[in-house]
Amino acid sequence: MAKITGVTFKDGGKVYYFAPGKERYKEGMGVIVETARGVEYATVVIPFAEVPEEKLVSPLKPIMRIATPKDRETHRKNLEKKDGALKIVAEKIEKHGLEMKLIDCEFTFDGAKAIFYYSAPQRVDFRELVKELSQVFKMRIELRQVGIRDEIKMIGGLAPCGRECCCASCVPDFKKVSIKMAKNQGLSLNPGKISGLCGRLMCCLAFENDYYADACKKMPKIGAEVTTPEGKGTVVNVNMLKMEVRVRIDDREKDIFTYHDYPVGAIKFKPSAKPEKEEEVPADLKDILD
Repeated sequence: MAKITGVTFKDGGKVYYFAPGKERYKEGMGVIVETARGVEYATVVIPFAEVPEEKLVSPLKPIMRIATPKDRETHRKNLEKKDGALKIVAEKIEKHGLEMKLIDCEFTFDGAKAIFYYSAPQRVDFRELVKELSQVFKMRIELRQVGIRDEIKMIGGLAPCGRECCCASCVPDFKKVSIKMAKNQGLSLNPGKISGLCGRLMCCLAFENDYYADACKKMPKIGAEVTTPEGKGTVVNVNMLKMEVRVRIDDREKDIFTYHDYPVGAIKFKPSAKPEKEEEVPADLKDILD
């Protein structure tokens, strides 16, 4: 097991592992670390933990030091420059007539480089823009194109559930989300119901997928014939949270039918022996897939 300290460079961002060193850290504490792009300011989210060696991609770099008051002041000033820089760059983009949407920016801790994130429907020739920005900011300029999911992660917003988007608040890494996850949860396959602000499948579909995938194996399919304490019937609905099944029982002699709810353990049915085939995705759902 390797000893690690986890840090992030943005609120709700990905957690990166560093070697703890001799210092004792607290959650929320500022630290200075060395990264591939230079020295950076980070915030501790995991003061100390042990993880298997195989989960570490490369040898851990040590945390250089706990942030000093001067370090925190430098970090604060870098954050304060953000709004003004975005305004200037937006004006320059309009001046050059470039078809690109400015999303976010950040300054490296040492102030040597500014990174501007943007989205665009196609490739953009921004060489002249970079030259002009270098003269304005007196530092290296990097323009980095991001996809629609990353755009929403950066700017945030309220999801259909009324809470802040998961990607901007509690999901540091994007997970693969599929239509099958929505089917497992019995959700309507209406694009407007299962897509987020980014227009792609909602991240939260992956949260409980393991539970629903396991529950599906223990439940009969809708339309399946089952044996209940009241006789044979047909499944018309399943509730995988309560693990209950609604069955329609036909009384052909009296020409009536009744509905009953049963715990899945109270009925008998023949589990499907064949694995469910991957169905072709409907045309109206292809646009919300990654």
